[in-house]
Amino acid sequence: MNKYGLLAACISMPVLFACSESSDVASQAQGAKDSAVQNTSQDTTKGTDQALNSHAEIASGVDYHSFANPDEVRVKHLTIDLTADFNTKQLIGEVTLDVERTAPENNTLVLDTRALNIKSVTAQGSDIAFEMGKVDDDLGTPLSITLPEGVNSVTVAYSTSPEASGVQWLTPAQTAGKQHPFLFTQAQAVHARSFIPLQDSPQVRVTYDATIKTPKSLLAVMSASNDPTTERDGEYEFTMPQPIPSYLIALAIGDLEFKAMGERTGVYAEPALLESAAREFEDTEAMLEVTEETYGPYQWDRYDLLILPPSFPFGGMENPRLSFITPTVIAGDKSLVSLIAHELAHSWSGNTVTNATWRDLWLNEGFTTYLTYRIMEMIYGHDRFKKEAVLGYQDLQNDVAALDANDEILAIDLRGRNPDDVFSNIPYEKGALFLREIEHKIGRENFDAFLMQYFKDFAFKSITTDTFITYLEDTLLKQYPSKLDAKRINTWIFEPGIPEGAPKPESDAFAKIDTTRNAWLAGEVKAADIDTAQWTVHEWLYFLNNMPKSLSAEQLAELDAAFSLTSTQNNEIAHSWLMIAVENNYQPAFERLYSYLVTIGRNKLVKPLYRELSKTPEGKAFAKRAFEEAKPGYHPLTVKANEGYVQ
Repeated sequence: MNKYGLLAACISMPVLFACSESSDVASQAQGAKDSAVQNTSQDTTKGTDQALNSHAEIASGVDYHSFANPDEVRVKHLTIDLTADFNTKQLIGEVTLDVERTAPENNTLVLDTRALNIKSVTAQGSDIAFEMGKVDDDLGTPLSITLPEGVNSVTVAYSTSPEASGVQWLTPAQTAGKQHPFLFTQAQAVHARSFIPLQDSPQVRVTYDATIKTPKSLLAVMSASNDPTTERDGEYEFTMPQPIPSYLIALAIGDLEFKAMGERTGVYAEPALLESAAREFEDTEAMLEVTEETYGPYQWDRYDLLILPPSFPFGGMENPRLSFITPTVIAGDKSLVSLIAHELAHSWSGNTVTNATWRDLWLNEGFTTYLTYRIMEMIYGHDRFKKEAVLGYQDLQNDVAALDANDEILAIDLRGRNPDDVFSNIPYEKGALFLREIEHKIGRENFDAFLMQYFKDFAFKSITTDTFITYLEDTLLKQYPSKLDAKRINTWIFEPGIPEGAPKPESDAFAKIDTTRNAWLAGEVKAADIDTAQWTVHEWLYFLNNMPKSLSAEQLAELDAAFSLTSTQNNEIAHSWLMIAVENNYQPAFERLYSYLVTIGRNKLVKPLYRELSKTPEGKAFAKRAFEEAKPGYHPLTVKANEGYVQ
């Protein structure tokens, strides 16, 4: 996922290589999980010492956010058969789970569910015993199934709730075409359990087949083998032959058409968006090719994009073979296509090599963000890379200034918390900066060779932070003992903040922007006289994001008159300008602000605006009006992330 989103390492003090993967996690798992589930109001206002010491009790390999028991019975394959009922807003059908008894003496299969109506559980055509456990607000409800002797396949018949946390149902009015309804799922982090009963843990990888029934006027697509030439007949079949974690199972249904962008790449979108999306993202095939050359073969057959309605809560979601993409990055000038590079990079880091629990999200997102910068540099040049790296570093600095010490740690402690809390710039930008330091120390060519081998050695596996550290110890630390050391790596992974001496990106282009901004602030130049003809989105963001907190009404009006900032169609630039408008109560921008909040559901863009508005009574009242109008079209994750600001 692009910018926002763990694993269990065994650390006694946090000392690097303090322990290796434990083979005896099954006996620890349930007690550790029970303790974590009970502690749902963990105090996160810790000092640094407390943050570091909290990691001492974390058991390696235990997923604190799943009820499942894969160490005893592990799901290996899913056969999904669902009908989408747009009238009742339900997915109705069944899933057959093929299992492997990893502990042969155990006859209980435990699955994760959330708000599912379980109608029956059968094996070999006969009903078998099952029990629903206690409901947890964050984790849902465990489903325990008693397996008869010799049975390794069970079928669960069920239906989803209309309010399923991982499914969004949109009315025709909430789509681009305004004629047909739309459905899409968003499973990360633990929302797959809201539309399929399964072992909803990233350490459990499954293959799957699916049959999806829809109204005949609509097309279904999944994170699986999509045939661009398929007939629109209301019944669609899919196969995912590579084993994937549950959070990568994805479904969308709508009035979708396809346009090829290259031999292995194409885009699905509503007809109104198809041509503009294909033009915007036409470099996707080139991105795929240069990534293969540098980091090894693409192992997923096709790489297509699905452009979703604007209510999609994230920039993108790296669902294998079919990345889900927000339309807010269709800017008309390819200025925001780093998002595509990021989701593509996940095909190596995240989808092929995956974090084993949510504590290790940085193994997904840090590696992917590093690869994103490299892909963008290879396609668009070093100058653009430098500018994007500076903006990313500023995002990281802002989060370090705002977050508690525990939340600044790559191997974050999420016990007793909602796993969605992991999403910040820490796993993304801090993780990438850590890797960039290693690259600088051993050389780019050497680091590229390491990454290519890493992706090969752990292909289609889910790994822990401990596993990665041991791998570093066996490879780079032995190969480059004079350039790398365990203590420094320990600091990066287990301590808060940005380590002293970390690489700090710089851009000559931004130095010129600083000079221009300072001259305008000093009254030495009028806004209308600033030459912005060669500015890209990166210059605009740097120009706006580094303004002083307080600007006068006259200054704001001058900027707006010179650059038409209130009416800009670039959603990232609009976000930066609207943040300034809210901070300074610049009323001429508030009509656009209202429209922005009610038409965009991407959390990265709307959450900071709601947060800033909530700081004054007038702002909170404004935010509440916008939120109530927008809420029916917001994804459940967006509602949850922002409802506290308007109460």
